[in-house]
Amino acid sequence: MMTPEQIADFQRDGAVVLRGVFADWVDVMAEGVAQNMVQPSEYASENQVSQGRFFDDYCNWSRIPAFERIVRESPAAELAATAMQSKSAQFFHDHVLVKEPGTPKPTPWHQDSPYYFVEGEQTVSLWIPLDPVQGASLRFIAGSHKWDKMVRPVSWADDSDFYEQGDWTPVPDPDANPDDMRVLEWPMEPGDVVLFDYRTVHGARGNESANRRRALSLRWVGDDARYVARPGRTSPPFPGHGMVAGQKLRTDWFPVIYGES
Repeated sequence: MMTPEQIADFQRDGAVVLRGVFADWVDVMAEGVAQNMVQPSEYASENQVSQGRFFDDYCNWSRIPAFERIVRESPAAELAATAMQSKSAQFFHDHVLVKEPGTPKPTPWHQDSPYYFVEGEQTVSLWIPLDPVQGASLRFIAGSHKWDKMVRPVSWADDSDFYEQGDWTPVPDPDANPDDMRVLEWPMEPGDVVLFDYRTVHGARGNESANRRRALSLRWVGDDARYVARPGRTSPPFPGHGMVAGQKLRTDWFPVIYGES
């Protein structure tokens, strides 16, 4: 499913692209995204844009059958475990992101890890486009998953601090410092997948094309991932989870799909 070279690239750079892995699942994912957009959850967001539309929503796999099929039946879990070099793959959450044609709003540079209540060296997101993607593909700062400090988490609405406190490194701008940071990005076709560590700094340009950019992200954790307390409400928040620092994520909420917990 992954070559040793691809696994090494993921471990070294924090991101790698695989071609065609989910080609047979694109229609199922598209069905789920369509239902999600018609029946959004309480977490759905219509991100503020000057034109176009940037929709995102998460944590819908247990109520949208197409997403549950992807989580439980597709190659995602085994692929996640392979990339993480973990004996198990535990599902964290799903995330739908749709940029309609002519939506210039970029996705700001960020790491996912500071927004989440889980940490570990074995984490991975699978970002799967349902449309051909050229300029609006994800972009990654190679090796940033190994930085000593996490990047300051901000609100995408107004760039304000996501938490009231924390020891963070400033949000980087690799385009202003191209000699200091190596940026990875790949044109992608439906069914391709980018795998990236939660700590890898990433962003995306706006969708200036005449085509939609629908993507489904599937987030996974491995053997060493543990709950961590943050200085405020996380995203996703998962209210009432009852976990304490250092605990593995509860399997009744976050099922182990591959391997043993």
